[in-house]
Amino acid sequence: MTQSLEKSLTTPTTLIELLRLRATNTPDGHGYTFLIDGKTETPPLTYGELDRQAKAIATLLQKYEARGERALLLYPQGLEVIAAFCGCLYAGVIAIPVPPPESGRLKRTLPRLRAIVKDANAKFALTTEGILSLVENVKDEFPEFNQMNWIDTATVDLSLAEHWQDPQVDKDELAYLQYTSGSTSTPKGVMLSHFNLMHHAHYLQRACGYDENSITHTWMPYFHDYGLVEGMMVPLYNGTPCYLMSPFSFIKRPIQWLRNITKYKVTHSQAPNFAYDLCIRRVKPQEIPQLNLSSWQAAGNAAEPINPRVMANFVETFSPCGFEWETFAPAYGLAEYTLLVSTKPKGSHPVFACLDASALEQDKIVDADPEQEKGIRVLASCGQLVCETKVAIVHPDTLTRCAADEVGEIWVSDPSMAQGYWQRQEETENTFGAYIKETQEGPFLRTGDLGFLKEGELYITGRMKDLIIIRGTNHYPQDLEWTVQHLDPVFRSDYGAAFSIENGGEEHLVIVQEIERRTGDLDTEKLLGDIRQEIAEEHEIQTYAIVLAKSGTVLKTASGKIQRRACRQNFLNGNINIMAVWSENTDVTSRFSVKNED
Repeated sequence: MTQSLEKSLTTPTTLIELLRLRATNTPDGHGYTFLIDGKTETPPLTYGELDRQAKAIATLLQKYEARGERALLLYPQGLEVIAAFCGCLYAGVIAIPVPPPESGRLKRTLPRLRAIVKDANAKFALTTEGILSLVENVKDEFPEFNQMNWIDTATVDLSLAEHWQDPQVDKDELAYLQYTSGSTSTPKGVMLSHFNLMHHAHYLQRACGYDENSITHTWMPYFHDYGLVEGMMVPLYNGTPCYLMSPFSFIKRPIQWLRNITKYKVTHSQAPNFAYDLCIRRVKPQEIPQLNLSSWQAAGNAAEPINPRVMANFVETFSPCGFEWETFAPAYGLAEYTLLVSTKPKGSHPVFACLDASALEQDKIVDADPEQEKGIRVLASCGQLVCETKVAIVHPDTLTRCAADEVGEIWVSDPSMAQGYWQRQEETENTFGAYIKETQEGPFLRTGDLGFLKEGELYITGRMKDLIIIRGTNHYPQDLEWTVQHLDPVFRSDYGAAFSIENGGEEHLVIVQEIERRTGDLDTEKLLGDIRQEIAEEHEIQTYAIVLAKSGTVLKTASGKIQRRACRQNFLNGNINIMAVWSENTDVTSRFSVKNED
């Protein structure tokens, strides 16, 4: 290797340069180990071997003259997807990590996959033999799939690596698309450049307290920004080992996550709030003495609303095996910002705010006495801003800054901001090009999330976005509404609202659906039961409450968009003209019964 190339590799600006640096300086360095069934180790994937696999995959793509094209990554969790991701980047191909289709769930997974293929105009799909066979059986129904080149990367000849040509990728070129929309009709691909990834990895190294002795363990999926960026790419940036297990292994046996942390002396591992709750409920008391969590320095907690009660219960349950309050690292982020906007500094105690609940409903921040039995809401801080991240709290309607004691939309500004949405210029300008009205300060990224800053800590109070997050899974209201409205002709098309409410520290799904005007006698009990069953089967979540409403109940904007927040407020106030109601909570049904009698 020439001296000039060695010099250029000392300051990598792209993931290509980064991996080549690792492969040159520490070819036998431990990059990744996958834990089959959550516990059986594969041989370590070294940096030298990862570089070789990436070059071989890239060379094959270069034979197709694929530079600038888009390639789906369709894999079970494992080492193959990491090689495929790097292989795409080594070829100058834009990677698209997406959930793989699953046998028995094709009805649910393939329409979204098809929408992404169409939106990105993807020309390649990198995958495994098993997934390839699965897709072959349905290609006749999805003509878009026939227009792509499908590659089983396990069959790629590794000797091709010798013929790899450096694509000379610039740091500002796109590395991958992170699709955030769960809607089958309007998926959006967040455009992330090499610079976004490298810049943010450097931020996370500093903000999350990584050092040369850090060890990462993740079960978060590769197609989730939390799993891809901090779970898999940050260890590569740091040059430290990463142990992976599948999400299915975690869900099946949550104890295995904690056992792996114990076994490998893991320092950094992340998960949504529901994962900590699952450990509390599923780990047996006799299993706890087997654990030693004292090595765990940063237990990231993000990707869904954080429940302080779950945090407290987790500490109480696992403190006997070395887990301390300081271990928790609540955080907040979004794919449009590459990953994290804020996180709790390593070694510090989590911060909580006790607020007057009624004031908070009016977007006012008023401290309350924690000893009060009612009328308070305790929020977990999502930590301090990551490095030089800049945040403004803004009135979403007037675009003016909020006062210090007001809740507003969270606006973010930093080079971590993505390049926009793929082929969506108007939405890109609206989301990534915001300016504060009175000062013209900007551009900012509009997160669509509501919150406030208090004594240097960022708090999230709710979402302007309609995204529903329940037990770590994103659900889009239009998908849920579509499911309901196609069940029976009596359900008025485009006049339903799906939203979530908080109860007992947890998010719960509520469905409000209008009935067609001239409808005769209805078996409302059957209709309510059908909705519950269909939502459970199609979306794998339980419904907390369902309201069958009379015509004119569901409000829309002048442009015809469902006003879900207004509908949610009417539900909470009991101001819905109902025909029937069901809820697992009798307080809900009784409230509407009284309202109906009045």
